[in-house]
Amino acid sequence: MTESQIRFDDGAAYERYMGVWSRLAGGEFLTWLSPARGLRWIDVGCGNGAFTGMIAERCAPASIAGVDPAEGQLAFARTRMPSADFRQGDAMALPFADASFDVAVMPLVIFFVPDPSKGVAEMARVVGAGGFVTAYSWDMPGGGFPYYTLQAEMRELGFAAPKPPSPEASKESVLRDLWKGAGLKDVETRRIVVERTFADFDAYWTTILGGPSIRAGLAAVGPEQVEALKTKMRALLPVDGDGRITYSAAANAVKGRR
Repeated sequence: MTESQIRFDDGAAYERYMGVWSRLAGGEFLTWLSPARGLRWIDVGCGNGAFTGMIAERCAPASIAGVDPAEGQLAFARTRMPSADFRQGDAMALPFADASFDVAVMPLVIFFVPDPSKGVAEMARVVGAGGFVTAYSWDMPGGGFPYYTLQAEMRELGFAAPKPPSPEASKESVLRDLWKGAGLKDVETRRIVVERTFADFDAYWTTILGGPSIRAGLAAVGPEQVEALKTKMRALLPVDGDGRITYSAAANAVKGRR
């Protein structure tokens, strides 16, 4: 599957599907990163601007730019952050000059990049000497993706649940090697675990329909198969006495200095 085939084109749907998870993990990530104020930031794979907004709120940046391949996502991002420089572009060919930024961050994106080493090299290119190249990513091979169980059950029932092109890039050891391979110094990694609560199963189901690969998989089969999946997920998801569903997801974070 190519990067373009799994783009999130609906910013509002993404907000429900992944934006909440992104901010949960992103908050922990920014606390760990502990950046100085007044820096120039670029958010690579910014999506609908969920994490870009966190940078603006928590880090007092001098400037902030975002790059994403999906124009629908960028349109949503511009409504929430009109002052940011959002541009359509490719993580492997960023539309900015060398040394344009002090911090480059790739939030929950590296497993979507067909050539992760090229993506890291591009972030390093646009960051000036002494700046930081950073990322956090759901641990795809380790089952850390928030909808890992759902996708596993979809495959078990014969649904099309495609994988991103570079899932191994999200492993902590691989991230460390990618950062060192790009010539970055003082490379550090950290595991982040976050938890989210859905009001009930219907809220969970409405949310997962915001995932393009999941939505496409459900649309390609009959209603009986969809009901079978819903029944299986109702049995697997942890539900408390009030019907709420709470579970965790895990991401790996990395940072290095240019």
